[in-house]
This record gives sequence, C-alpha cells and structure tokens, in this order.
Amino acid sequence: MELRHGALAAFTLADPVAKVAAVQALWDQRDALALDSQAALPAPPQPGRPDQPALVLPKEVPRRSPYTAEGHAALMHSIAHIEFNAINLALDAAWRFAGMPDAYYHDWLRVAFEEAQHFSLLSGHLRTLGHAYGDFVAHDGLWTMAENTRHDVSARMALVPRTLEARGLDATPIIQAKLRKVGSTAALQAVDILDTILREEVGHVAIGNHWYHWLCQREGLDSALFHAQAAGRYGGPSLKPPFNLAARRLAGFSQQELDALPTLVAPKPAAVPHTV
Repeated sequence: MELRHGALAAFTLADPVAKVAAVQALWDQRDALALDSQAALPAPPQPGRPDQPALVLPKEVPRRSPYTAEGHAALMHSIAHIEFNAINLALDAAWRFAGMPDAYYHDWLRVAFEEAQHFSLLSGHLRTLGHAYGDFVAHDGLWTMAENTRHDVSARMALVPRTLEARGLDATPIIQAKLRKVGSTAALQAVDILDTILREEVGHVAIGNHWYHWLCQREGLDSALFHAQAAGRYGGPSLKPPFNLAARRLAGFSQQELDALPTLVAPKPAAVPHTV
C-alpha cells in the first residue's frame, strides 16, 4: 500500500468505526508503506462522513449547560465532532498536497492516528452517557476552512493547525475548569480525556507550525504577513482570549507571535446609546 493513496481511501470512508480502523491500519504499517510524494490524486467532493450528525449553521447549534446530563453529553459530542473532522483534516493534508518532503506525510499520518484515538476516547465516553456520535446537531466550520484552502498548502498550514487547532489549546483548559466545577464522575472522566487530547494537540499544532515556516522559507514568504493575508483571503477567524500561552509556546509559537495575539482579537461591538 502507498501512504497517500491509503490516506485518501481512509478519507473517503463514511463510517466512523471503519475510518478509525483504516487509520489504525495505516499507522501500524507505516514503516512498510511506499510513498509517492509527486502523485496528483483525484479529489472527492467531500470527506466521507456519516448521515448523522445533521449539520447546521454554527448559530443554530443549541447552547446547553454542562451542569445537566444532557448538556454534558452535548458538550462531549461537540468535541467528538471536532476530533472526527480533525481525522479528515489530517488525512486531507497527507493525500491532497503533492511535492512535500517525506517527513511531511509521515507527520500528518501521525496526526490522523492520534485524532482517531481522540475520537475513539470521546465516542466511548458518550456511550457511558447513553449517547452516540450523531445524536446531536453539529456545524461544519472546520471543514469549511479546509475547503477554502484546498489549493494552497501554505494557507492550510496557517489557518488550520496554527489558527483553528491552536484555538483548541486556548479553549480546552476553560472547558476542563467548568467540568471540574461540575464534579461528577462523568465530568472528571472527561477532564482526564481532555488532558490526553490537549497534550497531543500541542504536538499537532507544532507540526503545523514547523511545516508553515518551512513553506514560508521555501516560497520566500514573510510568515507574519502571509498569515494575515491568508486570514483575510480565506476567512480566518479572529481569536478569543484568554490564550494558553504555555501550550502555544510548546507548540512552537515565537515570543513575537505570542505578543501579537491581542491584535488578532476582534473588537467588541460598540455599545448602542440608550435613547428615550
């Protein structure tokens, strides 16, 4: 089996269990896989994914309190959905972009494997809550950015691992704090799962950082300027504090990049004057 063809085959699988198994098989065979870094592979219109969850606009996803059983399940489902998308994102990075060094493809296979493990952990947790992946609605924001950057590997590295996934480094400790406050057995089990995910997501963002800067050097790009240009061109999101500076530093962000984070926060809308 060839690595990029195998990644594409796994990418097209709709059943989550089958997708996880295919990624696991690729990972187990990684040392024996051939690699054709130059092949231009035919792109399917969408990644393989199940009929459920139903996908809605982000504003249509109901807000629920994590202090209720249903709210806790919905929160874990939303994170599971992120991790399922992250499997497809990593596989997409591996099969879609030709002409990269061999290490690039092996890095993204590792990310796909770890994202599959995260999805499995969260799916198992959902089962203990009496739910399954697909029981709640979800949105397609992560995949929208992948679609927007499908022709530009530099923009993909800038806006998916370095922006969207880095936002997860910021958000996870906040979610964990809420779950610790809930204090139930299920909530504390979820905190432990998120510990594993956070630790490995630091590595995923670091991989994105590494290849982003490698691409900028290859293409003669100013990394800060190109990131801003890509965000404007492809709809990169603004950031939301507080920032997990320690995790971002471990993931390879420079002090200059960390110092610039507040400038990437969208300003709050001006208050509307009250009139009688």
